[in-house]
Amino acid sequence: MFGNNYGNERENNAPIEEGSEYDVKIEDTGRDGDGIARVEGFVVFVAGAKVGDEVRIRVNSVRRNFGFADIVE
Repeated sequence: MFGNNYGNERENNAPIEEGSEYDVKIEDTGRDGDGIARVEGFVVFVAGAKVGDEVRIRVNSVRRNFGFADIVE
């Protein structure tokens, strides 16, 4: 199938889900300054996090190969 697929297919490949919370360690920094964590090897960009931080995150968006999350305060 070609074109846009807004079904659940891409989410089924990710080990994370939108709205879920995870405890992670920030391992690297992305080019825009966001922290990078991994959940089961899956890359998650965390706004406002720095390398070495151990934080609880809430996922707000999941793409095919990565996700975005915010720190839970």
